[in-house]
Amino acid sequence: MFEPNQRVKVNLSGLTIKGVAFSQNVPEALGSIVKQVSAEPSVYLVELLFSFKGIKRVEVPEDRIQRG
Repeated sequence: MFEPNQRVKVNLSGLTIKGVAFSQNVPEALGSIVKQVSAEPSVYLVELLFSFKGIKRVEVPEDRIQRG
């Protein structure tokens, strides 16, 4: 379980978010937890440290998040 404002690393490899496809070259994007958006399955809203093609916030399954 992650807490708001907690620093994390997010694996975005192979995901498509808001029409942007992330390549296999994005295994560790740095960010902070904003909030949990779903309990089952566990999904978190993460604010990324850097914007990728205009995307700054992403919803990511818990299994793609590591403590930073």
